[in-house]
Amino acid sequence: MSLLRAALPGPGRLRGAGIPWSILRSYSSASAKKAKSNGTCERTELLQVLKARVKQLQATSVPEVTLTKVELAPLQEVVAPREREESPSRTSSWVEKLKREARIQQLKVEQVSPIIASELALEAKVKNKAQGKVKGKGKKSPKTKTSHAGSPNIHVHGKPTGAAGKEAVTAPGRRVLDNKESSQFKILQQTIQSNLECFAFLQQPEEAERLLLMYHRSAKRKVLNVSAYNIVMRSWARKGRLQRINYLFSMLESAGLQPNLDSYAAALECLGRNPFCTKSIRRYLQQLQHDGFHVDELFQKCLFEEDEKEKVLKAVRMVHPNYQLPPAPSPQTCSSSLLQDFYSREKMVPYPKLDFSVQELQECFQKQLELEMNNTITIESVESSKPLTPQAIKARKLLATLRSQWHDSILQALQKSKYTMSKLKTASKYNELYPYLCLMPGEEYVGIMLEVLNTLSPQGESLSVLAKELGTKVYNRYITRRKLCSGQLEKLRVVYGGYIQLLAKDGQPAKYLPREYWEKLVAEAGFGPSLDLKNCSWSYMLLMRLGMHMLELLVQAVKMPRNILSPRLEPRLIPALYHIYSFRSSSQIGLIKPHPIFCQIMSDAAETTLTFNSSAIPMLCPPVPWTSPHFGAFFLNDTNLMRFVDGAIQHQLLLEQCPLVNLHPVLDALNQLGNCAWKINQPVLDIIISIFNDKGNEKLDIPPPMSEAPKPPALPGNLSALDKAQRHELLLCKKKAAEMHSLRVDALYKLSIANYVRDRVFWFPHNMDFRGRTYPCPPYFNHLGNDVIRAILLFAEGRPLGPKGLDWLKIHLINLTGLKKKNPLQERLEYANEIMEEILDSADHPLTGRKWWMNTDEPWQALACCMEITKASRSPDPAAYISHFPIHQDGSCNGLQHYAALGRDLIGAISVNLMPCDVPQDVYSAVAQQVEEFRRKDAEHGVKIAQVLQGFISRKVVKQTVMTVVYGVTRYGGRLQMEKRLKEIDDFPEEYLWEASHYLVKQVFNSIKEMFSATRDIQNWLTESAKLIAQSGQTVEWVTPLGLPIVQPYYRSRPTVLNCSMQNLSVKSTHSNQKPDTVKQKNAFPPNFIHSLDSTHMMLTALHCLRQGLTFVSVHDCYWTHAVTVDVMNQVCRQQFVALHSEKILQDLSKFMLEKYCSSDRETTAPWQKKLMEQLSNVPKTGEFNLQNVMDSTYFFS
Repeated sequence: MSLLRAALPGPGRLRGAGIPWSILRSYSSASAKKAKSNGTCERTELLQVLKARVKQLQATSVPEVTLTKVELAPLQEVVAPREREESPSRTSSWVEKLKREARIQQLKVEQVSPIIASELALEAKVKNKAQGKVKGKGKKSPKTKTSHAGSPNIHVHGKPTGAAGKEAVTAPGRRVLDNKESSQFKILQQTIQSNLECFAFLQQPEEAERLLLMYHRSAKRKVLNVSAYNIVMRSWARKGRLQRINYLFSMLESAGLQPNLDSYAAALECLGRNPFCTKSIRRYLQQLQHDGFHVDELFQKCLFEEDEKEKVLKAVRMVHPNYQLPPAPSPQTCSSSLLQDFYSREKMVPYPKLDFSVQELQECFQKQLELEMNNTITIESVESSKPLTPQAIKARKLLATLRSQWHDSILQALQKSKYTMSKLKTASKYNELYPYLCLMPGEEYVGIMLEVLNTLSPQGESLSVLAKELGTKVYNRYITRRKLCSGQLEKLRVVYGGYIQLLAKDGQPAKYLPREYWEKLVAEAGFGPSLDLKNCSWSYMLLMRLGMHMLELLVQAVKMPRNILSPRLEPRLIPALYHIYSFRSSSQIGLIKPHPIFCQIMSDAAETTLTFNSSAIPMLCPPVPWTSPHFGAFFLNDTNLMRFVDGAIQHQLLLEQCPLVNLHPVLDALNQLGNCAWKINQPVLDIIISIFNDKGNEKLDIPPPMSEAPKPPALPGNLSALDKAQRHELLLCKKKAAEMHSLRVDALYKLSIANYVRDRVFWFPHNMDFRGRTYPCPPYFNHLGNDVIRAILLFAEGRPLGPKGLDWLKIHLINLTGLKKKNPLQERLEYANEIMEEILDSADHPLTGRKWWMNTDEPWQALACCMEITKASRSPDPAAYISHFPIHQDGSCNGLQHYAALGRDLIGAISVNLMPCDVPQDVYSAVAQQVEEFRRKDAEHGVKIAQVLQGFISRKVVKQTVMTVVYGVTRYGGRLQMEKRLKEIDDFPEEYLWEASHYLVKQVFNSIKEMFSATRDIQNWLTESAKLIAQSGQTVEWVTPLGLPIVQPYYRSRPTVLNCSMQNLSVKSTHSNQKPDTVKQKNAFPPNFIHSLDSTHMMLTALHCLRQGLTFVSVHDCYWTHAVTVDVMNQVCRQQFVALHSEKILQDLSKFMLEKYCSSDRETTAPWQKKLMEQLSNVPKTGEFNLQNVMDSTYFFS
């Protein structure tokens, strides 16, 4: 830092021997007059606080702490140092002052409020040294308590504790500060940085620096990393305050941290805003090179907002006028053996075009952008067609009046809360929520709270759900505002305008993938802000605390007259929301429940509009391609590449540590799925809405309205007089009503969104869970939905049926009926031709004809398929008929297929259709037959329960358990499944349910063990390996064959208690420094590992279908494409399954885990390591099955 030290003006040049940089004073670079005025006011206010604090400290005996008695000196004028070098004559006064402040730093901040210690160190004018020392006796001082997991409540004074209590409180905090790799440590870092980002966003660098100093001058300094200092530097750089930048560099040195590229970028940006600073620029550039960086790296690796990049370049060119920006780095190519052909430039083909012009896609982009800028969208409900009654008109007017009053009262409560918090900033407490309540105008916070109020269920909702929803809504709006303020919008318009050329039918053909083309366009755009924001995520605990605060304001502020519906009652105000407690499972939880009067008004009003977050609606243009773990999908809405449980950050850290090139296959597969355009099947949607608005139909999976809910029995005036049967009946009525309301609202949301986009083309951006399984981002309406939703979705792109397309439509219809599962495809086709009259009648008269379609497994998809077959068969040339209909091909018990392939298990492979057969093999029937054989033998030997079960063992009884064995179901879970199936059989004797289900699950497990011997060996090897890893205190990690890193997020977590005024909220949190949950780690590893393989197979199929020009989407192990391309997709699907399992999957897993968990620098190996090494090295042996047989298996996917 010697070169940099010479460049520092002011106190940086006057550093005395032995005086740390961390306590150097600094003052505003404003005019001397203004600085003098502001400083006097601040110090006067501070002195009042300090006098009160000194009295408190003198009156309190504090053990183990030495306090210096101080006299508060009168204020002296201090002239702010100028931005030029100080004269040597000033040195002695600075050194003397710094020595006095160094004395204050000797306070042990663990025993005194850290904010007071930092205020003393930062601002106090101390004249005389200590006159004596005060030693504490008796009571201990209140300790500073921080909520677990980096809780946002930084300083809350706890109750006095004894010696044991002291150890319990301080030890965890110290462990957190010492373990820098723990998630808890990183969450605390994240919370501090998000606080600083808020102040930077609010253009309050003084507050940001004040908060940074509070940590920098406390025992919590360890939690600060370079990023925290850089945030404050950037904040000052925007104002061109070089002195503050210099001071922060000195703080970095005192903290033992090395400046990084972002630090130098901030310094150079600041210098770029200041003319005549060439000497400082030259010294900073020299220091940058001295620290091992190159100037080019500033523009290659740093993220910029607004005009920051231009200012950095301006500074560089002040000393190097001919400097040119470095060229974009050459794109890296994924080296996976599974995708060598896919990424080969020689075999690259132009990207398939959408059936849209550049102009049309530009208009779609503009609509989507407007939608996201508004954050929310209000749409008409599908119930809006109902006639408006006088009662509804009256109730709506009443609601409008109440909402207007509530708006004003909530706004007033919010302003009062913010005012109270603002006063705490200079007192002995620091309320961290204050900046988060200043990020937007108060009206927006009120709007968010009213949105939540309007959607509250009559049964109420838990505090934790509501708090998370409120906190997340604020965060999403903050991210949108940040992106707009950073200047991203204009650059986004330019880049997306170019990206459209790749997709539009009249755009220039290009041999690029969407990700590659986007990266190329961004590199060519050059100047302007980075489209990828610097990390500014909020911790889960912070979201919960912010949400709880808003919820408390809402409950307190929302009141209504008691006599609003009954004028004869007393006209006093009552709360519209109540906080109550209820039991769910074995836990007591807090609920917010609307008052029955409010529920009645809402019910009478029957409002016909619904408000959603913009991210809940399908996109109206192709999504932004995923280019990194934190950029893709929506334009302004924040979306994670990987979904994870609340509070977990391990997955995101793992993705960020992974080389980006390793993630390219996963990103490209998600982009391919997201680029599929969709449209609505309007005739089917209209039929569904008509039944929905009538009385629903539970058989057809359309929930009835609440008017159809069972009526509770007539109750006496005194509820305590109810007998047990009456109480049970009442409870069942309430439970049924709650279920009906939930199902009805869910269907209402989905159908209303579908109706909103009925005349539009739309897209579903995708992300994935921690195992790599993919999901559409819009949560309500998407193709992963139930039969009703899938029936109303069509591909926007149509393709001619071709010579075999109509046959595939008919086979698909029979598959949907569930009638011919054991028959070959040709027989299914012949059956479809036999029932053509029923098919045509269903299409022509769906609600008035013979209604054949209603008696199928998937009635709505069957009806949609009937309509498509009818239109195609009646067209002049069915082969030329343009079809938009998706045809599905399902894996045959896909989890067992992967196990059989891994173990080369011949018997298992035959059972799950990996071997070619004339008819489809049904593993569920095979297991049922095996179980029946076991039962028959036991019955012959006089086993009573085996005799009772005669005639009751069927495919249906065993199917669910067989299906879920591969996904880790335990015998306990399997028994419950069996019991549920047996209950559905009317003739089965109820008294034998437990014994029979216990017997059956045992026999199912034995059957699978006998039929799939290699499968059980692999499952046991995975389970035992995970058990030993978890027992060693580590979580199970692996990497998929496509390079996606995976970690299991199961810990023995202790809930974190958030102390809120309404109630203490117990929040589950997961941290990598907690002990793994051994049971969950071992039980979940086999199914999670298989899920990661089925997602790998799906992604490989998606990418190679792209190369073949196919439309492809998936619902996990169910693949969709056009009728004309089913045969091509089937071939690709089989090729990629064979290619995947030709890799040494288990051997590679063993090698990875041995390297991760058993490599040690120690000379001696611990016993647990030896055991784990032995287990991991003992990879299960494989059988004789030849994988190439899959290529000829018709029923592998069918």
